[in-house]
Amino acid sequence: MSILKKISILFVLSFILMITIGSWIDNINSKRMDNLVKEKYLKVIEDIFRNIENKNYINTIFQRNQLELLKDFKISNEEIIYEQNYTFGHILILKKTFDDEFIIKINYLDEEYVLKTADEENLNDKTILNLLVFLDIFTLLLIFLYILKLLSPLKTITKDIKNFASGNLSTRININSNDEIGTLANSFNNMASSLENSIKTREELLRDIGHELRTPIAKGKFAIEKIDDFSQKELLKKIFSDLETLTNELIELEKLNLAKLNLTTFSAETLVLESLGKLYLDDESKIQIEINEDFKIDADLYYISIALKNLIDNALKYATSFPIIIKVDKNEICVLNKGKSLSKEFEYYLKPFTQELSQRDGFGLGLSIVKKILDKHHFQLLYSYENEFNIFKIHFTNGK
Repeated sequence: MSILKKISILFVLSFILMITIGSWIDNINSKRMDNLVKEKYLKVIEDIFRNIENKNYINTIFQRNQLELLKDFKISNEEIIYEQNYTFGHILILKKTFDDEFIIKINYLDEEYVLKTADEENLNDKTILNLLVFLDIFTLLLIFLYILKLLSPLKTITKDIKNFASGNLSTRININSNDEIGTLANSFNNMASSLENSIKTREELLRDIGHELRTPIAKGKFAIEKIDDFSQKELLKKIFSDLETLTNELIELEKLNLAKLNLTTFSAETLVLESLGKLYLDDESKIQIEINEDFKIDADLYYISIALKNLIDNALKYATSFPIIIKVDKNEICVLNKGKSLSKEFEYYLKPFTQELSQRDGFGLGLSIVKKILDKHHFQLLYSYENEFNIFKIHFTNGK
């Protein structure tokens, strides 16, 4: 889960909690204020009832409690907070919505008084408290937006780092800020420049070494043809052939570290044919192909065919009997050869220059190249030994 999603979830939870607490506090305060107002004016109403015949005293009560006498009052959207019937009368205490005033309606025999109270200080305090809760919620929203603004450069950084990791070595992060994110961007740019220079130097060195090695090998192979001694001639041919193979495999292995994949879509059958085309077979009957279910693969055909070619080459090299089997099933290609099981753990053979001690025809780079190619594609290489067969399986996780 991304940081943005985590912060959004935390904000939503905090926002809901703040609103819930604010509503709860407002509800409690409203009830408390209503009770205080009710108790206050019930005493006033009782005093009016006791002196209902004394008009002068009633007017004094109105003045003392800041009550304003209303005429032609009709109940509309007021909330009734108290109502009581008496033997000779009826009282109502109403609260105006979104207002700090109350209406007191008194009926006693033929007398009726509709009174409006003055603003209540307690209600003003309640309003201030509600305003503070609202400001807290608003401040929380502003903090959330500010955090999003602070973290927004992380999307750019993540995108640029992915571009750099995919092989675009010229990628730089264009962020100018004086905080830790700006420091991170500058540190990445410095590191990227250093790595780009190192990798370019390495590429040039690799290219020069490959050229310098191939030239004497080619000259040596040409000079061998002038040797008359057949046994010496074949030995030298084998030596130069091994040197050429080792040079090519080392260069190929090193190029994989820098290679940018050219992804295309092709069938598993096409991959098998492409891989076989890279082999030099003296007898095609040594290979049996079984395509049970063809499928589509998204990969770099050049490199993935090298991986499969190396597996086929190893199967031919180590087989005790023929044919070896290339089997295509949904999302996987298996290469099977009859022979002895591997003497060590499979991971041992995935490292460069590792092979069976009894087999010295090669340099132990084939499987390490296979592993590196498959890792770049996020495919899996699996090994098992069943019914005297070594089974090397490529599992194509994005097969269609």
